[in-house]
Amino acid sequence: MLFSVATDAAEESNCFGSQDNGRLENGWQLPTSGKNYAAYNNIGVMTGRNYVHSKVYKVVVDAYSLLETQAPSKVYVYGESGYKEGGKFRPHKTHQNGLSVDFFVPVIDSEGLSVKLPTSILNKLGYGIEFVGTGEYNGLKIDYAAMALHLWALKAAADKNGVKIWRVIFDNELQKQLFKVPEAKGLRDAMAFSTNKPWVRHDEHYHIDFSVPCRP
Repeated sequence: MLFSVATDAAEESNCFGSQDNGRLENGWQLPTSGKNYAAYNNIGVMTGRNYVHSKVYKVVVDAYSLLETQAPSKVYVYGESGYKEGGKFRPHKTHQNGLSVDFFVPVIDSEGLSVKLPTSILNKLGYGIEFVGTGEYNGLKIDYAAMALHLWALKAAADKNGVKIWRVIFDNELQKQLFKVPEAKGLRDAMAFSTNKPWVRHDEHYHIDFSVPCRP
């Protein structure tokens, strides 16, 4: 069963405009960590860069809850989402109305164990990491199976909470590796993956834009 973690924010959010030209009222701050996930860095949390629309909050947290059962050995890291009141969110072009979330790719080490992607000021809080080949970085490999399971969990949580996944932005070449794993069967038909070349590579994270009704 999916469930949402309680939050101190009692009032639901309101979004305005679009992801690249909008704002947010009553943004909810994502939890710093859970049993199987953590925020990318405490710096981002302390500077308020992990706020989302209340409906997106429920989707993100419910998906991680579902993965506790479906993928109990996997650990996940989420990245930036936006400010409490939305608005311009440099260096991102979007993330303005609480409906955009970055998720860092899950990785396995040389022994095949799921580990947290190392994020620090030395690699721009994770955003400076560059995966090469089929998804390798400093002895770590992208865990495409875990990534596919996370995307399916987000889809299930979004359906439950009346939210739609508008698009997924992930490196075009690495998408080919993702779709090769059995866990990703049907995924390309279940949600829209961007086929355009993004303005930044999106190899260390996958950006997801959610869709809920927003005011002009």
